[in-house]
Amino acid sequence: MSDVRIAPIAETLPEFLEKHQFSAVAVLVDYHTQKFCYPLVKNWLSKHTIIRIKAGEEYKHLHTCETIWEALTNANFDRHGLLLNLGGGVIGDMGGFCAATYKRGIAFAQIPTTLLAQVDASVGGKLGIDFHGFKNHIGVFKLPETVLIDPVFLQTLPERELRSGFAEVIKHCLIADAAKWDEIRRRDLTEQNLSELVAHSVAVKQRVVEQDPTEKGLRKILNFGHTLGHAVETYFLAQPRKRLLHGEAIAVGMVTEAFLAHQKKMIDATLLAEIEEYIFSVYGKVNLTGADVEPIVALTLQDKKNQGKQVRMALLDGPGRCAFDIPVTRAEMRQALDYYRG
Repeated sequence: MSDVRIAPIAETLPEFLEKHQFSAVAVLVDYHTQKFCYPLVKNWLSKHTIIRIKAGEEYKHLHTCETIWEALTNANFDRHGLLLNLGGGVIGDMGGFCAATYKRGIAFAQIPTTLLAQVDASVGGKLGIDFHGFKNHIGVFKLPETVLIDPVFLQTLPERELRSGFAEVIKHCLIADAAKWDEIRRRDLTEQNLSELVAHSVAVKQRVVEQDPTEKGLRKILNFGHTLGHAVETYFLAQPRKRLLHGEAIAVGMVTEAFLAHQKKMIDATLLAEIEEYIFSVYGKVNLTGADVEPIVALTLQDKKNQGKQVRMALLDGPGRCAFDIPVTRAEMRQALDYYRG
């Protein structure tokens, strides 16, 4: 596992750089992180190159990778350089992917600046980009040199981004810590101790990833809410006026997949009601129409957990427990989406 530090960046970044002799350093940013987050790290860097890309999931594709690879090439980066990925999940996923493939691999470090990236995307070494509209369709497993998490970056986020990241916190509690789920569901988002929850989520994810680094078995539980959730997210990516953030789509996924778990008698009606009530209180309800259901179900056929043409899901198996590789039919998914629509 990579070294994960949760502490002020003013302490962790200089310590990390002092322990290594990199031939060159580049910092990958987007417009937002260059404006709001880069000022918090630039004083701890010596000579370095800034690579700026456009912000947003819609730019997480091969064309943007070419921009990053070209910038590294123009800066004469050799295989002993370091790419610092300063941003959210898109920056971390794509920057890590570009580093892992540039000249067959250079070192990279993650400095996650969103709640979503701090609790999920920065830990575990899954890197990737979207391809022809399919989320994370092309990618590799490669661990960063380090992950430097500083809760101060959360102060730069709008409320909608915080809410999006909180969906992964909810997921970690539901799949691995029933007591923590019972604690957070009694509080509004504004009342949560986010610094503590970041540390909790990192610990949950590290514990799972250490046992299954390349997602052959147990690690699949981290995908609870993500089969239908990713399909919903991908579907709305093509509709700019209705586009959802990752966590907003995963919230839909958790409700629908909790319903499926209840239908399969894996969880009781009480837990389903708790999940539904709390998620709707935090995220509201996405307006899905009957015409949306079939295209969303069709997108699940590209899910990476599938075996052959059979959709396999990670479904809750009680409070704080999750099973994986559970077969789900298209009819069952249609029923779950209709249930969500109410």
